[in-house]
Amino acid sequence: MTRRRVRPVPHHVGIIVQNLPVPLDRRVWNECRTLVAEGYRVSVICPRGPGQSAHQHLDGVDIHTYRPPPPAAGVAGFVLEAAISWFWTLVLALRIHRRARVGVWQACNPPDIYWTIGALFHLWGVRFVFDHHDLCPEIYRSRFARDDGMALRILLLLERASYAVADHVIVTNESYRSVAIDRGGRDRGDTTVVRSGPDPLRLRPGPADPALRDGRTHLCCYLGVMGHQDGVDVIVRAADLIVNRWGRRDVGFAILGFGDCFDELRALTTELGLDDHVRFTGRVDLPEIRRYLRTASIGLSPDPRSPFNEVSTMNKTLEYMACGVPVVAYDLRETRVSAGDAAWYAPNDDVESFAETTLALLDDPASRERMGQLGRARIEDGLGWPGQAAAYADVYRNLLGSRPPFAPTRRDPRDDIIDLRDVGVAAFNSPDPATRGAARVGGGRPG
Repeated sequence: MTRRRVRPVPHHVGIIVQNLPVPLDRRVWNECRTLVAEGYRVSVICPRGPGQSAHQHLDGVDIHTYRPPPPAAGVAGFVLEAAISWFWTLVLALRIHRRARVGVWQACNPPDIYWTIGALFHLWGVRFVFDHHDLCPEIYRSRFARDDGMALRILLLLERASYAVADHVIVTNESYRSVAIDRGGRDRGDTTVVRSGPDPLRLRPGPADPALRDGRTHLCCYLGVMGHQDGVDVIVRAADLIVNRWGRRDVGFAILGFGDCFDELRALTTELGLDDHVRFTGRVDLPEIRRYLRTASIGLSPDPRSPFNEVSTMNKTLEYMACGVPVVAYDLRETRVSAGDAAWYAPNDDVESFAETTLALLDDPASRERMGQLGRARIEDGLGWPGQAAAYADVYRNLLGSRPPFAPTRRDPRDDIIDLRDVGVAAFNSPDPATRGAARVGGGRPG
């Protein structure tokens, strides 16, 4: 009897991203570089960033891009944007697979639509990994304050389908893992937590630049997206209390980044007479981020309590900690998991409580020093990307059943330091409308 030949599974991983271009998506770029370091071939499909070509080979990663549709306006616009992105992703996925057979496709949400491509490739024996960056139903609940309706039911259905099709689910924290188990029906063994930690060698404490303080004693910094759900207006209103009502002229604020609410926040700052105390930098690159965070007395995480923020890990909080900056935040579940004693938490969910907590920490230099050291230690002890890389690589070893034939000798995961090329951390700050539009749903959070 003739024995049927079993075709070996190729050590080729394809990664699908719609939220941001790569390598600007810091988490995905870390994942790509980790797989390359482990000996895998890696191909990425993503929207085209400013100045990016249709195909480039960067640090061992093949990046295939499509021209992104215009940012969505309303439900119909969002559906059209998703449909166009899905179509070009499928075209590129088929082209990549035809040229070099893929062993695993990994889809990063939002949106939760790429399980359909995973289901199609299952017909050819290709595995599918769902890398769950954002809880889309919770985003809807938080933004529109609704717990029912057709849109929410559709989002829950799409999420459930992503769980059902996936051979394995990667999540960004334990809260997301609980959703995968309770709402998605997955076994705990089918999930792996891989946090979006910063690179502790690229973001680390260093010398301050006193010029950024404009002659003041303290500088409070915000780094990230300025969307409706991010609560950046809390900083401006807290500054009004600290500077105008309580007379603390020794405190300045720097807001680094861009987003849908940028112009609205600038107008509010002018209206409150704070233009001399609140600086908006717009887009910033990694050297500028380092300069500000190394000078900051406090890092501000004003994300208000909501169904989405409660269970999401805020990248900015971890980035403050990497630079040894103490944090002020609202007392959200996953923020406390990330920061622990490296943050002071406003006891009430209002602006005055946030302002009082900020001012109290500014006036306690001993606590700031201790908290900064604790935060940095948490990044070095596992919350940074080197502490997550091994868990991520293990997902693919388990799925593909063996190490790549030319895989390097297994190293300490701390050696897998990712080169972000001075742009990845600031991806969400891009002034380009297409890039900002892609980042609207979940930028600055677990993704």
